[in-house]
Amino acid sequence: MCGIVGYVGAKQATPVLINGLKKLEYRGYDSAGIAVLSEDSDEILVRKSKGALKFLEAKIADEVIKGSVGIGHTRWATHGEPSDLNSHPHTNVSGTIAVVHNGIIENYAKLKAWLQDQGIVFKSQTDTEVIAHLINYFYEKTGEIFKAVLETLHRLEGSYALGVLCTKYPDRLIAARKESPLIVGLGKGENFIASDVPAVLEYTRDVYYLNQNELAVLYNDHVDLFDSDGNKVVREPSHVEWDMASAEKGGYAHFMLKEIHEQPKALTDTLRPRLVFEGDKPTDIKFDEINFGEDWKQAGRIVITACGTAYHAGVVGKYAFEKFARIPVVVDVASEFRYRNPILNKNDIFIVISQSGETADTLAALRLAKQAGAKVIAITNCVGSTVSREADEVIYTWAGPEIAVASTKAYTTQLMCLYLLAIKLGKERGIISSSEYSKLLSEISAIPSKAQEIVDNQASIQKFASQQFNKSKIFYIGRLFDSASSLESALKLKEVSYMHCEAFAAGELKHGPIALVDPDTLVVAIATEPELYEKLASNIVEVKSRGAVTMAITLDKKGAFNNCCDSVITIPDSEPALASMLSIIPAQLFAYYCSILRGNDPDKPRNLAKSVTVE
Repeated sequence: MCGIVGYVGAKQATPVLINGLKKLEYRGYDSAGIAVLSEDSDEILVRKSKGALKFLEAKIADEVIKGSVGIGHTRWATHGEPSDLNSHPHTNVSGTIAVVHNGIIENYAKLKAWLQDQGIVFKSQTDTEVIAHLINYFYEKTGEIFKAVLETLHRLEGSYALGVLCTKYPDRLIAARKESPLIVGLGKGENFIASDVPAVLEYTRDVYYLNQNELAVLYNDHVDLFDSDGNKVVREPSHVEWDMASAEKGGYAHFMLKEIHEQPKALTDTLRPRLVFEGDKPTDIKFDEINFGEDWKQAGRIVITACGTAYHAGVVGKYAFEKFARIPVVVDVASEFRYRNPILNKNDIFIVISQSGETADTLAALRLAKQAGAKVIAITNCVGSTVSREADEVIYTWAGPEIAVASTKAYTTQLMCLYLLAIKLGKERGIISSSEYSKLLSEISAIPSKAQEIVDNQASIQKFASQQFNKSKIFYIGRLFDSASSLESALKLKEVSYMHCEAFAAGELKHGPIALVDPDTLVVAIATEPELYEKLASNIVEVKSRGAVTMAITLDKKGAFNNCCDSVITIPDSEPALASMLSIIPAQLFAYYCSILRGNDPDKPRNLAKSVTVE
């Protein structure tokens, strides 16, 4: 959620800030603003506007804002409605200090009341304005901006990524982070801050990923890092391997469609380095990044926690671990896990899943597990993210940048990692025989090519979407693995089309949901469990008799659903237990086409953000 950019260098800052904010639009926002240290006067020029970035651009189109140091922000409202006044950046009373902020200051009300007692008059309803006034208070006490920022941070409770300007220090930009992600980009004669790498890739691929409670002071020729006590920190920067081209649309109408089509490659990139081959035949699974030792073999259970799409991947993972490794699995929503005083054992394997690696509730669950002494494994797409740094061991999905807010390729690559872990664990625990292992390796190595078949033959899905995009109710149903896949299928449709959609195990139809079925209902059955085709077909007949339109996404090629479904999407034949990586793709495409047919922007759904860095 929200986006921060900052620049110090020889260029004019305004175009760099606007360009960086455009690269961060995918994160979700409802207002935008910039603050630039003026070259012509000793002041900070602040310009901001409610709504899309184009409104800010229009506001400054006829204005020359000269200055080579500045900060920018796209805001997603938390405290105070979306408005010009509540937009960032915020300043102190005299306008000599400007601040942009991602996150939530939990004790802002107490701080605001104290500042008001000091005579400070607030202009906005935001928690962020507190920061600007507090920095000013300590600047007047210390006479030094870095000390003032440090003193302020010691009094803030909650989460933040900050960019700070001060007219008395026109050669520098100060940044800090706690919980919310922030990177520093290292250029030649210029340096940057940003919420995410795409904002700086046009200028540099060398970055610092700021750690928890770290600060950075950026000058045009160097960057100094500090810990929360103000001590200097020295470390080597990271190098971003992917380039800007991989974060552009590449001829696709939307990032979401591009990323759906990138899944065959992403699945290959996740899979191939973790397979051992003899010739063209896969013979084993290896994880160089984790120690598959006795703690895995002797584990009493696996605990998986995540949020949203990543949680749904965890539900599929539960079925996979229990099927292939015969080990009990608990899957929990991270926001619930952190509050329910969970029972954790030292022989648990604790897996957290997060596309961004910055999900606040997932991080809280991770830290709780570490305190309990559990072994923590992270599955994430983002190198250098907080989750990757704090976990004991990290499995990267290597999906490449995912720009659309609704996750697609991040989800399927998370599934791939979980399947590989489950199959490997089953072999190590003696559950899977050598012949079964060989067969599963052969089957899983074919998944990317089968995913390619699906995206190459999407016309029938697009056609069905054109007929059903105005349905008032949509239900996804399935059994076993397919029940888990239904959860993610429904979420994708909700996220980008805003159609009311629910998912549940097919056997639960008669326990309440069937009361809602009528001619305005679409029921989508995911059917990749052959032994349950007959039962699922019976469920479809039940809803069909009540007027519902029905579609099946299935492996079946014998016509089990032809007589009871209005449309049947057949996916390539595969091992049923692995088919969750394939059956989700038609559902993603259906959600995408429903979204654009309803006039929505599937890349930037309303009210949603790419990375949820606050509770």
